[in-house]
Amino acid sequence: MRKKEVNIIHKRLIQLAFITLFAFMLLSARLYWIQIKSHDRFRTEALRQRSEEISLYPHRGTIYDRNLIPLTNANKKSTLLVFREKIISDRKLVDFIIKNTNLTYSDLMGYASFKGKIVSIPLNEKIDTIPNSKDIFVTERVTRYSDENLLSHVIGYINKSENRGEYGIEKVYDDILVNQSKKNYLYLEIDDRQNVFLGGEYQVHSNVNSLEPSGVKLTIDYHIQRIAEDIMDKHNVNGAVIVAEVDSGDIVALVSRPNFDQDNIGEYLEKDDMTLYNKAIQVGYPPGSLFKIVVLLAALEENIEYLDRIFYCSGYERVGNVVISCNNTEGHGYIDINEAFSLSCNSAFIQLGKEIGSQKIINMAKKLGFGDKINIGLLEEIKGNIPVGEEIQGPAIGNISIGQGSIEVTPLQITNLMMIIANNGVRKGLSIVDGITSEDGRMIKPYQRQEEIRILSRETCNLVKEFLVDVVNYGTAKSLDLDYLGGAAGKTGSAQAVLNGKETIHGWFTGFYPVEKPKYVITVLVEGGISGSQSAVPIFDKLVREINKINR
Repeated sequence: MRKKEVNIIHKRLIQLAFITLFAFMLLSARLYWIQIKSHDRFRTEALRQRSEEISLYPHRGTIYDRNLIPLTNANKKSTLLVFREKIISDRKLVDFIIKNTNLTYSDLMGYASFKGKIVSIPLNEKIDTIPNSKDIFVTERVTRYSDENLLSHVIGYINKSENRGEYGIEKVYDDILVNQSKKNYLYLEIDDRQNVFLGGEYQVHSNVNSLEPSGVKLTIDYHIQRIAEDIMDKHNVNGAVIVAEVDSGDIVALVSRPNFDQDNIGEYLEKDDMTLYNKAIQVGYPPGSLFKIVVLLAALEENIEYLDRIFYCSGYERVGNVVISCNNTEGHGYIDINEAFSLSCNSAFIQLGKEIGSQKIINMAKKLGFGDKINIGLLEEIKGNIPVGEEIQGPAIGNISIGQGSIEVTPLQITNLMMIIANNGVRKGLSIVDGITSEDGRMIKPYQRQEEIRILSRETCNLVKEFLVDVVNYGTAKSLDLDYLGGAAGKTGSAQAVLNGKETIHGWFTGFYPVEKPKYVITVLVEGGISGSQSAVPIFDKLVREINKINR
């Protein structure tokens, strides 16, 4: 009996030991969870109770180039954090801020009117020595946009107060870009009187392995975009440049000038200079002699025998009661269609247009994408204008044949035209968006492009390519000397237009290089230029040379 009682006690002691051990293990696991796994969260909660929370990272996802180079959320700027009340009361602090920023006294007082206890002010550069460091704090903040505002018309801008995309990619993918994980917060500890900084501590919240869509990858190549913008700025011209990859249909550079500051949109909204317009896709221009490509295609697709036709240019052409001058007022004399195209003879093309008829030319224009959107992924794109009905009757054939009158096209539509020719008659799905990505740039959903489709016969395109090569070899673009790169082909255009209420000339050049197996199509538009030959061709030349340096 005694032995049985001992066994029972022994079993109970063992059970108690197991229960105690299990309880200890649970307690240890709980302590591990609190002190190790949840340490950052609890520390953050503690900091929040006694600190001011300052975001050091934009509340929007990253926009990348084709190589995953960040086009937003990439630049760091030294930032001064200061109590709003101190700006009003401390004159020495005010003098320090004005000295180390681009702000005027009035600007600074504007900052002081903001809501919130702490005001953040960007500094000119990192400050090593700061006065009264208990009252101010200097840190680095990641900015949404860089000071150079690269690709501004494509990226667009946001409504800062509502964190809402208003233009460009920011608007198209607003619902994706706002889906950004919270990351990089600074907690500033303050005393009981809420007016002295005691220190700062970073807290980083980021789940880079998440497959949640929050970024956008573009087809833009940062390096080519940088080259194109620099060249436009060095030439000090307004207008547009587009560089497209022939094989893929990727737009690797898109420039509109003048540029704008994405952080100060308010100063442009009341201006009437179209700075905020993306001139590559959002403004229609008369194409001038570029439209002769359309006329030529309409003629060759109808009857190849137009190649043998001889025209006579006396320096002008009469259409009804309208007299239209040729670009050579002394006249080209007898001239075939190849020479007329290379020398951009208005008279010969008006005669050709009369024979073909305006309706067939307009039909070819529509077939090539004019009068409709190309749909590259930006909402701002317009359709341009192709005349119809009575607008193409009678004397209108004169203007239609040389790309004047009511015809309006975008540089994007011209690029699409040259892409079709460079691809031997096949229309590629041009795009500036590659797809939606995760926070770290992994592709989640590719952009849905238009399907490839044959627009022109290969035979016609080969003939037109020869014409375009002749333009460069001995025609209006003969100043181009790119033989060492395999040569180039293209067409100049000089279009009469009204700019800011004044008559002016827009200079065009669109082409591709090298001649065999073209790699890029480039379109250049110079507003208020002398002519396509003198204004746009030099920019094309420089673009090709500089792009070649990085593609060797």
